[in-house]
Amino acid sequence: MASKLMHNHPSGDPTPSQADIQMTKSIVAISAPLGISVHDHIIVGKNGHSSLKGMRLM
Repeated sequence: MASKLMHNHPSGDPTPSQADIQMTKSIVAISAPLGISVHDHIIVGKNGHSSLKGMRLM
């Protein structure tokens, strides 16, 4: 099973915070033994989006 994570930043800035990066790493580690792979984590802001995979943060 594969999944993608997604959330918005109400501030409008889609830059991932350290908390976003750490949470993503934790979810990836926890989901792997369950057979779930996380392909990306997208953060949506007012003027665009960020992909943690595209930024090589996961």
